[in-house]
Amino acid sequence: MALTKNTILSHKEIEHKIKRIAYQIYESNVNETELIIAGIESNGYLLAKKIKSNLDKISTIESTLCKVKINKLEPTAPIKTSIPKEEYTNKSIVLIDDVLNSGSTLIYGIKHFLDVPLKQFKTAVLVNRNHKKYPVKADFKGISLSTSLFEHVHVNLSKQPYEAYLD
Repeated sequence: MALTKNTILSHKEIEHKIKRIAYQIYESNVNETELIIAGIESNGYLLAKKIKSNLDKISTIESTLCKVKINKLEPTAPIKTSIPKEEYTNKSIVLIDDVLNSGSTLIYGIKHFLDVPLKQFKTAVLVNRNHKKYPVKADFKGISLSTSLFEHVHVNLSKQPYEAYLD
């Protein structure tokens, strides 16, 4: 039996969720002058770029985009970031990924950033699947979705129209 594609979020809904997350990040950091927007490669980074763009339109916070490279097959391998640790030390960080499934990618990303002192640390995801095996949560989320373990959430942010679907 072939699985069919079930749309979770349309292009318009994704754009709305991105704007809402940007506003929530701004509200949470309203007294900050600098903010690091760290996106987990690849879809998390695309989402982070879109959130940063929206944040730049609505606030005067100086935001810096950071690409976080995590080997998802071997998450204990060293994590690389596009900016050095000195640039995010004692600053507020928002770590962004597209989907929070088991929490392993997000928890290893968090662990990496906790090696330096930070002012504040938050997480954001477009889709929260509620299948966590690690004690990690998304502070900002586009949508929470209860799915079976056999279903997969796919997010397309690389070309328009954006979409999130379940198969």
